[in-house]
Amino acid sequence: MLAIGRGSIAQVQYTGDESATEIKKLLASLVENEDDFDRWEPLVTRASELEGGVTRNSSPSAIELVRNVFDCLLAKFPLFFGYWKKYADLEFAIGGTETAEMVYERGVSCIPISVDLWVHYCTFKMNTCHDPDVIRDLFERAAEFVGIDFQSHPFWEKYMEFEQANGEIGRITKIVERLVHLPTYYFDRYYTKYRALLGNRPLEEVTDAATLARAQAEVQAETPGYAGKSDIEIERMIRVKLDAIYYELAMRMTDEVKTRWAFEGAIKRPYFHVTDLDPEELANWRKYLDFEEAGGDFKRIVNLYERALVACALYEEFWFRYARWMFAQGRDEDTRIIYMRASCLFVPISQPTIRLHWARFEEKLGAIQVARDIHYGILEQLPDHVDTIISLASLERRHAGDEAALQCLENYIGQREMQIAGKLTAEQGRILWQCSRSPERARQLFMERHDKYPGSRDFWLAYLNFEIDQPSANDSEAYWRVKSCYTLLRDKGGFSAPDLKELSQPYLDFLLNRGGEQAAEEYMLLDKQLHGYV
Repeated sequence: MLAIGRGSIAQVQYTGDESATEIKKLLASLVENEDDFDRWEPLVTRASELEGGVTRNSSPSAIELVRNVFDCLLAKFPLFFGYWKKYADLEFAIGGTETAEMVYERGVSCIPISVDLWVHYCTFKMNTCHDPDVIRDLFERAAEFVGIDFQSHPFWEKYMEFEQANGEIGRITKIVERLVHLPTYYFDRYYTKYRALLGNRPLEEVTDAATLARAQAEVQAETPGYAGKSDIEIERMIRVKLDAIYYELAMRMTDEVKTRWAFEGAIKRPYFHVTDLDPEELANWRKYLDFEEAGGDFKRIVNLYERALVACALYEEFWFRYARWMFAQGRDEDTRIIYMRASCLFVPISQPTIRLHWARFEEKLGAIQVARDIHYGILEQLPDHVDTIISLASLERRHAGDEAALQCLENYIGQREMQIAGKLTAEQGRILWQCSRSPERARQLFMERHDKYPGSRDFWLAYLNFEIDQPSANDSEAYWRVKSCYTLLRDKGGFSAPDLKELSQPYLDFLLNRGGEQAAEEYMLLDKQLHGYV
């Protein structure tokens, strides 16, 4: 059984003879860089075409290969709905209805707001199942996820096609009545269809019980005791009243359709791809989300976020925004799932910021070890990511104390090159000074380590700013302490002229802001030297 996850493509083996050299070359190329989608397409195509097209009669090696390739691809890129359809078709040819349905179930669990994938799944069910209730249950499941989508008309058309084939006109009427409550692309068509049905279908089909009761009450109020009207006349009056009620609804829906179309019309790529989106399209998603959030409808807001995160899955700003919005709704578990999806599936590891946010969220919930493990996971892939190391040390400080944080940093200092080690040592100094309130230990650390980091800008800047920021009742003592540090920086640092000029600025500011009578003389002398005039 293949262990699916990052790097799983390296486990895929092909033992067949046909195109063995070509396939092994394609596999090796993917092992080198599995993030490059262009390397996946030729492998998927070639594996699917083996032996004239893989079916149940193909060799075990060909079947195993194509399944493993699709599994690895869709674990890496689960939002490619078209590949779920291809995989389901392939499984139908290999294993039949049951295995194909399993693929569809996996697909809609990964991309539940894909109208196209649900349409394919429901069509598949219509063609392979003979129980209308089972098929109808699937349509209703799909409606929960994609029913309110502005572009959901292919799904609703398929649903009505199914009911039409079964002669269920009453059920079609109920579906159309649902649709006149939804601002969708085909709203005008559905409203026109509803008015036609309103004229001849039973009253209990054309509206819900509450609206029907309202219409009956209004008619009775306008015609007390129905004034000797026949049942047919009363029913006609109720239908007229319902027509007026639904006309008001249609006017509101029409306005909503027009408002949403301003955003929907600007969406040129609603599907996932690894290439960048145009800046204008990203801006449109931001504005569309602003609009839906202002409306306050939880279900609609979630639906739009989920749609946005298909097209914008690789942009961490949208994951941040979704997680923050969900957190603001007080839904911790849903927020956790958003962070997990972003961190484990979509946002590249080269952008670890969302993962660090996830760790802080878990810390807030009291899951300290989970927060640690998230840091460890980042460092496994990015061992030199300084912000993650410092974040981990801060986590240890908050929950295990200053000494635990210092030791955490020390563990990484010993394994890192000078620039990284210097920055981590600077963080140790900050903890000793600001958290442990021990400037003496911080100074001792800086003095003992300065020989190890001659070219570390972060170390020397931290050391200099530390001395500048120390309170002192004696201005002369403070001056000589800061000057000694600056002299070490110049003598031991070995920095280039531009770097030295930048690193000297805090000392120059110190001279002007806190220096004595001779400060201006020293300032001008240093300024001359730093600008190349000896």
